[in-house]
Amino acid sequence: MAGVEVEIVGVGEDSLREAFGRTLVKLADKYRNFVVFDGDVAAGTGTHHFMKSNPDRFYQFGIAEQNMIAAAAGFSTVGVVPFVCTFAVFTMRAYEQVRLSIAYPKRNVKLIASHVGLDVGPDGASAQAGEDMAAFRAIPGMVVVSPADPIEVEKATEAILNYDGPVYMRTGRSPCPTVLDGYYKFELGKGKILRDGTDVTVVACGVEVARALAAAEMLQLEGISVQVVNMATIKPIDTKLLAECAGKTGRIVTAEDHNIYGGLGSAVAEALAKTKPVPMEFVGHKDVFGESGESEELAEKYGIDKNGIARAVTRILERTS
Repeated sequence: MAGVEVEIVGVGEDSLREAFGRTLVKLADKYRNFVVFDGDVAAGTGTHHFMKSNPDRFYQFGIAEQNMIAAAAGFSTVGVVPFVCTFAVFTMRAYEQVRLSIAYPKRNVKLIASHVGLDVGPDGASAQAGEDMAAFRAIPGMVVVSPADPIEVEKATEAILNYDGPVYMRTGRSPCPTVLDGYYKFELGKGKILRDGTDVTVVACGVEVARALAAAEMLQLEGISVQVVNMATIKPIDTKLLAECAGKTGRIVTAEDHNIYGGLGSAVAEALAKTKPVPMEFVGHKDVFGESGESEELAEKYGIDKNGIARAVTRILERTS
C-alpha cells in the first residue's frame, strides 16, 4: 500500500507487561548500568522475569512507592539507572516524590507503569488508571511513552534506557495484538505512519493502535480512506508529522485508552492549534471511571474499540463534508 512505512503483521498476542519483563532480561548483559525496582507486584509488572535471572540487580520495596521513588533518585546520583515498576495508580501515589526527587533535579530514572486504562479489565476502576498520562505529561521535563505492541515495548525500553532523563512509560495487562515487525525502528519523539489514507487521520497510542488499524480496514470496505499514525511518544509529541497529516486529510481522530482530557488527544490538539488547526474527534474515556469486566468488553462498552473509532471517523466526515 502506498505510503505505508511499517508492514502490519498482525500475528500473535502477548501482554505488554510480559514483553517488558522479558526485554529487561535481554538487555541485562548488554547494559550493566541499570537495576529494577518493584513495589510488591513483580508478577503483575512482568519484572518477575528479571527477578529470577538477575536477583542481584532486583530490589523489592514492598507497598512503599514513595520510598521506592526516593531510593531511585538516590541510585541515579551514582550513575545507576533504575527502572521503577508498579501499577500506574500506585505510581501516582508517589506523584510528589516523582515531581520533586526525579523531575525537578532531572534524575535519570525510568518509571514503568502496568495496569493502565480499561486494558486492566476485571480489577475494576480502582486499578484502571485513566488519568496517568495527563498527570505525568504535566510534569516539566518528563517524557511520556505508550508503546503499541510487544515489539515496540522491546525497542522503546532500550531507547529510554539510552535517553538521559526521566521517562514515564505505559505497558499493559491484557494480551495485545502484534502490529509491527522486527524491522520497525522506534524513535523517541517521533510518530510513525502505519497506514496511508486521504480522508481522515487516526492518531493512536498503546492498545488503540491495533484497534485503529482494524477500524481502517472496516471503513475501507465503505470507501473511506483512513490514515493511521502510531504516536507512541505523547511528550514530546511529533508536531511536524501531525501538521503534515492534518494538511493531507484535513481531519484528525485521536484514540487512547485514557481520559479524553489531558492525554494523547489533548497533546495532539495543543500541537495542531499552533500549526495546522483542523476538525477533531476524541476517542477515549469520556471523563468517567471504568468498571470490572473483560478488557475487550469494556472497550466496546466505553466506545474505544474498533467500532468506536469507526464511529468517530464517520462523525467527523458527516460534520465536515
